[in-house]
Amino acid sequence: MDTNTASTPFSFRADPDQDTTETLKGLIRTHNIDEVECLVADIHGIARGKVMPASKFSEMKPTFLPFSIFFQSITGQYFEFDSDEYVTEVDIQLIPDLNTLRALPWAKSPSLMVIHDLHYPNGKPVGCAPRNVLKRVLSRYQTQGWKPVIAPEMEFYLTARNTDPDAPLTPPTGRSGRQSVGRQAFSVMAIDEYEEVIEDIYRFAEAQGLEIDTIIQEGGPAQMEINLMHGDPLDLADHVFVFKRLIREAALRHGCYATFMAKPMQNQPGSAMHIHQSVVDSRTGENLFSDRHGEPTELFYHFIGGMQKYLVPATCIMAPYVNSFRRLVPNDSAPINLEWSIDNRSAGLRVPNSIPAARRVENRIGGMDTNPYLAIAANLATGYLGMMEKCMPSREFKGNAYDASYGLPRGLMEAMVAFDECDTLQDLLGRQFSEIYKALKTHEFDEFMQVISPWEREHLLLTV
Repeated sequence: MDTNTASTPFSFRADPDQDTTETLKGLIRTHNIDEVECLVADIHGIARGKVMPASKFSEMKPTFLPFSIFFQSITGQYFEFDSDEYVTEVDIQLIPDLNTLRALPWAKSPSLMVIHDLHYPNGKPVGCAPRNVLKRVLSRYQTQGWKPVIAPEMEFYLTARNTDPDAPLTPPTGRSGRQSVGRQAFSVMAIDEYEEVIEDIYRFAEAQGLEIDTIIQEGGPAQMEINLMHGDPLDLADHVFVFKRLIREAALRHGCYATFMAKPMQNQPGSAMHIHQSVVDSRTGENLFSDRHGEPTELFYHFIGGMQKYLVPATCIMAPYVNSFRRLVPNDSAPINLEWSIDNRSAGLRVPNSIPAARRVENRIGGMDTNPYLAIAANLATGYLGMMEKCMPSREFKGNAYDASYGLPRGLMEAMVAFDECDTLQDLLGRQFSEIYKALKTHEFDEFMQVISPWEREHLLLTV
């Protein structure tokens, strides 16, 4: 690995309690900022947008992108969609959220990035924009006087550079001169093998005002997990969106890749984005999952009941690609059903041991390949519907949940059928988003079905 690291990067994170517009102008002058990246997350979670001179950005003049950014598959191909907006490719306006203003610490010259919302020229939010989908769900909680609190966990692999899609991925060479081996969970020495990458992740995160709770070695070779502090769902979705790019940049500096594929290596654990969540009273901040005696409340059980009822149709969002379902297999660190259990990692819905004030539910279904805005929105939507409909969960599962029946969709199209049949979830996430998402995933599945895999050539070529 290349051990050449840069000097301390330019550091900045917006303070929402200050006049950010004036802060921005002063920052540009003081640090001679060259340019600003104006970013939005598309449906895949890919950063799209424009780069402009900092002086132009500070003028706060309207800037636009075509609506077609939502009609590209993960391969870059456009799919057909019956909509006037699709045919005419209308402009949608980027509205900067200056509270997301951050330094770009890997840039060669002082630069900034800012996450934007998307609105039509008449001011109406673009319903299919992932950040707006999450805001839509959060507004439902707000109407009830509730505020969800979440904490995501991010798993990823470091791999050797790989420019041949037909070649299997391998771990990068560590500082010992050897490649990592698997099944070294929680090994500090395994983390130390890639110390230079980890140090840059810490440096970049500090420069961007992102707080890391812990970094651990996961079960796969050179597989890491970063845990984030609990907080506001929109803020944490922004953090995951930024972190994925930050981690990739840190890896590239040292001659390796960081991948967030759900299942990048055969016979190795997949990479998840577990989401811990609770709901507090917006006025008092008290955890609504615990009563004054410290016991679980009805809302706690309704939240779990809603997840059990609606996570199957939401699986296509939590596991958005064909590869995503390769992770959800028995006895390989990923759930296969929606059983719930206390302090039981074999269950899809785990309730960690905690004090009553920290009572929460961990959703272990989602992969790290998901769009964080959409995954968090879908996850919170299921709990919200459960609380509103007073859904009751099954009995707490005791024992190994892998011994229970497989309770998730087996593949992307099965998950898409479940989503298509669930009007309640589609209405909550927004019809525009839901219709585009269904068309997008159907197109991607059709693209995938045109590919002949090595397995087919190996086992069918001269056998069938």
